[in-house]
Amino acid sequence: MAPPAAAAKRNSSTLPPGYVEDKSKGPMLRFQESLPRLPVPTLEETAARYLKSLRPLLSDEKLAHSTKAVESFIAPGGPGQKLQEKLLARREDPKHKNWLYDWWNEAAYLAYRDPVVPYVSYFYSYRDDRRRTKQTARAAAITTAALEFKKQVDQGTLEPEYMKGLPICMDSYQYMFHACRVPAVPADHPVKYDPAENKHIIVIAHGRFYKVAYEAEGKQLNTTELEILFNRILDEKEAPSPYVGYLTSQNRDVWTKQRTELLNSAPENAQALKDIESSAFVVCLDASTPITLEGRAHTYWHGPGNNRFYDKPLQFIVCANAAAGFMGEHSMMDGTPTHRLNDYVNNVIFNNKLDFSDPTVRSNLPAPKELKFSVPRQFKDYIEGAKQAFQNEIRLHELEVQAYQGYGKGLIKKFRCSPDAYVQMIIQLAYYKMYGVSRPTYESAATRRFQQGRTETCRTVSEASVAWVKAMQDLDADNETRVALFRKAIDSHLEYISAASDGKGVDRHLFGLKRLLEPGQEVPEIYKDEAYSYSSSWYLSTSQLSSEYFNGYGWSQVIDNGFGIAYMINENSINFNIVSKRKGSKRMAYYLSEAAGEMRDLMMPTVQAPKAKL
Repeated sequence: MAPPAAAAKRNSSTLPPGYVEDKSKGPMLRFQESLPRLPVPTLEETAARYLKSLRPLLSDEKLAHSTKAVESFIAPGGPGQKLQEKLLARREDPKHKNWLYDWWNEAAYLAYRDPVVPYVSYFYSYRDDRRRTKQTARAAAITTAALEFKKQVDQGTLEPEYMKGLPICMDSYQYMFHACRVPAVPADHPVKYDPAENKHIIVIAHGRFYKVAYEAEGKQLNTTELEILFNRILDEKEAPSPYVGYLTSQNRDVWTKQRTELLNSAPENAQALKDIESSAFVVCLDASTPITLEGRAHTYWHGPGNNRFYDKPLQFIVCANAAAGFMGEHSMMDGTPTHRLNDYVNNVIFNNKLDFSDPTVRSNLPAPKELKFSVPRQFKDYIEGAKQAFQNEIRLHELEVQAYQGYGKGLIKKFRCSPDAYVQMIIQLAYYKMYGVSRPTYESAATRRFQQGRTETCRTVSEASVAWVKAMQDLDADNETRVALFRKAIDSHLEYISAASDGKGVDRHLFGLKRLLEPGQEVPEIYKDEAYSYSSSWYLSTSQLSSEYFNGYGWSQVIDNGFGIAYMINENSINFNIVSKRKGSKRMAYYLSEAAGEMRDLMMPTVQAPKAKL
């Protein structure tokens, strides 16, 4: 799903009825209270859409069984009717701005026990900055730009984003700066600190943590001053470090137990953790020098383990060769807000929109303060165990980048296609080429036009998409037929993702109904049907965020037999980041390239020649 537009400032007079400006909330949140609530689709809508999504995935026999389960669920007096009544009541309850929000945050993220890295973390890889080829110079510029964006968030002056011309929810921005995920059992929780009382960032270098104040005497440090402080940190000799960062890479229950021990073992540990968790963001100065897109992706997606604090939502990473990128933690914030932050940071740097050249250096700069951990004896084993588990986990994954240069959205638009839907079909064709079958596919659809909206599933595989990929592999099919089937596949995808963005997808509704089952209540047949679990097993987990300032973006697969395929659609290129647990990411990259080329050849004859000037 493409990121929402950060549109020019609008007022309520240009919006449909119902959107009211509350200027007391500040520009960023002025529409927040008038955003609509996430709807609850009717049972009949969801049943029809669900069965339609099953048809291309199941045999006739299994589809007949699933149809009976669905009909029984939604029948008058059936279990679905009673659960629907409860869900509608929850939607209208003033305690809940969004009936899904708390449930989804817990189930999808905070109660998730597998390690944050690599299963929850995601990354953006930046283009190189030719003006700043020194590590600390680039880190200082990135820090300056990020602090400028933070200022707008803190003051509430950031303009809301818009989707299809409508303002969207800005609630998750509260968890962008001075926030952290905290491990706990049975579910983690977020913490948010007051920016006015915590005017510092954390710099990690050589596996050691440094608290760096970004203000002196009420004035923000300029880029030159930040660079001086970063140089001081790098100039310190590499003293032995306990590498506490490794602990954050573990299973959440394990990290919870060890964090409690760490807190209770010495007061300086509690203060050090508080300083990290309350920091505005983290800057990681890595010793590595990645060159290839795959090397950079690995660096920003998970890194070396010891030079990160994986619970922080924002970590800017700058390598010894000045390659740079970003790592995000996903629990309270989806990719669209951090995409806006990172696009802004690079935009103001590449286009010199801020003053990065002030040479003034004050004599009273606050020195970086190393955070000292007093590590109990048993923690040596804990950290070594965490290191080995981290390295073993990363070795299980295969990452490949397909930086396809054949064309991009410029040409796709000439085919009269949605670029996002078009690339979804590239992925479908590539998977069919590799396996000879279409399997359940997830694309993220943003629901941020609703209060506290996050995402809904777009189920990409349709009867139309399956008919088209089969025709593409059928040597007897003619191109006219293939183009017609392709248009139907595109239309089917656009219909589903539009419905999902309007809160009328299948997966979140069925999830919400299931959450309302009472303890001991019989589970309805629809949930016991194997089609329910199979159709939501994401063999392909996909999403789009695009920026001309990035050369990579990605994250993990979500099931062991699947692929995570993140993609960027730029004007003249398409970048795919392919991750799997050794299921053939390199082969998938090849088939993506082949599919993209075949689709270009198929669609080129449909491009109308420009009319000659008279």
